[in-house]
Amino acid sequence: MPHNFHNNKTEQTLIRLSMKATFKIEYRTQWGESIGVTVGGNDGSPILLSTTNGIIWEGTADIELPTGGIPLLYRYGVYRDGQCIRREQGAMAHVFPHKRGDVLLEDSWHDPRRVAGVAVPVFSLRSEGGFGVGDFGDLKKLIDWAVLTHQGAVQILPINDTTITGTWMDSYPYNSISIYAFHPQYIDLRQLPALEDKKEAARFETLRKKLNALPQIDYEQVNDAKRAYLRAVFKQCGEKILSSVGYRTFFKNNEEWLRPYAAFSVLRDKFGTPDFSQWPQYSVYKAKEIAKLTDKKSEAYSEVAFYYFVQYELHCQLLDASNYAREKNIILKGDIPIGISRQSVEAWVEPFYFNMNGQAGAPPDSFSKNGQNWGFPTYNWDVMQQDGLKWWIKRFRKMSEYFSAYRIDHILGFFRIWEIPMHSVHGLLGQFSPALPMTVSEIEGYGLPFQKEFMTRPFINEELLQKTFATPETLKVVKEVFVKKIHHDIYEMRPEFNTQRKVEAWFKSHELTDVLSVEMKEGLYSLISNVLFVPDNKIADRYHPRISAQDDYIFTRLQQNEKDAFMRLYNDYYYRRHNQFWYEECMHKLPRLIDATQMIVCGEDLGMVPDCVPWVMNQLQILSLEIQSMPKNPAHEFGVLNQYPWRSVCTISSHDTPTFRGWWEEDKKQTQRFFNNVLRRDGLAPEVATGDICRQIVLEHLVCPSLLCILSLQDWLGIDERMRYPVAAAERINVPANPRHYWRYRMHISLEELLAADNFNGNIRQMISIADR
Repeated sequence: MPHNFHNNKTEQTLIRLSMKATFKIEYRTQWGESIGVTVGGNDGSPILLSTTNGIIWEGTADIELPTGGIPLLYRYGVYRDGQCIRREQGAMAHVFPHKRGDVLLEDSWHDPRRVAGVAVPVFSLRSEGGFGVGDFGDLKKLIDWAVLTHQGAVQILPINDTTITGTWMDSYPYNSISIYAFHPQYIDLRQLPALEDKKEAARFETLRKKLNALPQIDYEQVNDAKRAYLRAVFKQCGEKILSSVGYRTFFKNNEEWLRPYAAFSVLRDKFGTPDFSQWPQYSVYKAKEIAKLTDKKSEAYSEVAFYYFVQYELHCQLLDASNYAREKNIILKGDIPIGISRQSVEAWVEPFYFNMNGQAGAPPDSFSKNGQNWGFPTYNWDVMQQDGLKWWIKRFRKMSEYFSAYRIDHILGFFRIWEIPMHSVHGLLGQFSPALPMTVSEIEGYGLPFQKEFMTRPFINEELLQKTFATPETLKVVKEVFVKKIHHDIYEMRPEFNTQRKVEAWFKSHELTDVLSVEMKEGLYSLISNVLFVPDNKIADRYHPRISAQDDYIFTRLQQNEKDAFMRLYNDYYYRRHNQFWYEECMHKLPRLIDATQMIVCGEDLGMVPDCVPWVMNQLQILSLEIQSMPKNPAHEFGVLNQYPWRSVCTISSHDTPTFRGWWEEDKKQTQRFFNNVLRRDGLAPEVATGDICRQIVLEHLVCPSLLCILSLQDWLGIDERMRYPVAAAERINVPANPRHYWRYRMHISLEELLAADNFNGNIRQMISIADR
């Protein structure tokens, strides 16, 4: 039959018709492999299929057909890096009968249109009627601006309640006390009933004008004022609102999380701490006791009901903004944080889902040379998978009520998480979990003799002490208080200071915060992390090469052949050893979560990315994140825009990086290379990024292949020197290296002014049109 097919094809004059063909096959692949179909009895370019679980492969494509009742032949194959490594055996291929009903006379397959968008935290929005912080009402104005400028997407940061300390330290939006409840600061007071007490209304209006005029958010004043206003409204008409049909429906649909959240909030307020382990009552969650506490007959019910009321109003306002975005054909994109707070409703109610004896973070990267320690507990995936990942599925489905797309913060955490021991402050002593730690024989198999005392305990000698502590005064204190000599010029940390947390506690108790003290503390941390291997936290006599150990003093003490052996071991361990293992770990989790909703899935895949990550993201159709200043190809200093994958979100900066203008001013040598080699401009780079330069950067990003080009509001404003803020550094949202950063950036102009900026908005429309987005 194949021979007859080929003869007919070459001898007839064909009318080109097409048929939409759907292929589906069950085949278990290995990491890095995909399934493709070749059509027409040859082995030419394949139609590559997609999978959500690594087993069922599917794909649909329009294929050209000859006429005359000739059957269509096709054959499956396994592909790696675009090359077929094995095909189906046998002379006969599969056959599609050529039926008239399957024939389409015109092409019906089109790629989705590429979309431009804006990213800005809700708290950063400024409107003329605001209360010193952005709210859900302002979100509708931002959507209006997106429509006006022909953008199709609006991206925000997490909006969950982070009320832990009641201070500005709660401004960090990734440390929430609930994965469901929204932060009260996002309430639009303009949408609530007016206060009947005219004197109080006037007082709040005076305060509103004062807070709204501030250049940055005063987190504490704003939240104190909004909560006071909410309590006044609740006292005035809360009973009426809680008796409405809308509220009763909301409560019925959300009772499972709403009762524990309200109880947690009441008990936090009553006992003065969110640390439930310190509560004199209810420290261990018991559903029956909490049901009584939150019952209408309870003495605490009025306080409980206040939190019900606040969450209902927030739900209504966000849902209204979400529906408004859908009506305007705007993709509203939310953000799912990878971690939860140790002092959260989830940790209290469902502690079995978490490993409370570890800290989640990230290994060293361009953000932080010591890694990042977020302090979150890590997930107990074994327990989570026992009930089919219900915890995650409910979380994703709740998000889908409001959002059309979502960003998975630190998607690498679904492959493995960087787990840091509780005794560490920095992230250098962490290890991936899950992972495949090395045996001593494996280590020595690389030609590196294993010396446990030298390689797993901090190596401290006189030379290192003098290099680390530059002043004689500091060195003297370190020797007298923190270390002791054990022989010749070799030292060890004293037992009372042999962990970073012990050192941290000493400096806190002595209230030493001056520059020299901070430098000494950081130096002591570096002594403690000066090891080559970290013992596995579960299996005895198994080890992980310490991340970035090649940059530390202990590495210099090795002989050259030992250095070479360590680097071979290190590169194999971090870049090859775990690919199949982590692929399988991820495929037990992500496919089910992605299938739980119809939202567009985007992954923040920056940092130390294993080779299996882009392959999995492509197969699961998850959009990657591309930032030009953080190229994924180590051979490139800057990302190559025209090589970005179609299935990606490209941006110029994120909330964790400086804006483009801020980046331009950080490293003059790097900026000069960018100016000459990427922008293709001659001469010296200007001191600041001009509007013309910013416009070129924005336009080149808009033109690139990425499906979504979502730029920060600051980078959009950067193209117009009359619109942007004069000081570039003031536009930065977060500094990841600083765990105490105050998240308080606000727009310097109002949304009303932005909407009225005709020339600026016209320029954006023109650029988006040129880029065909």
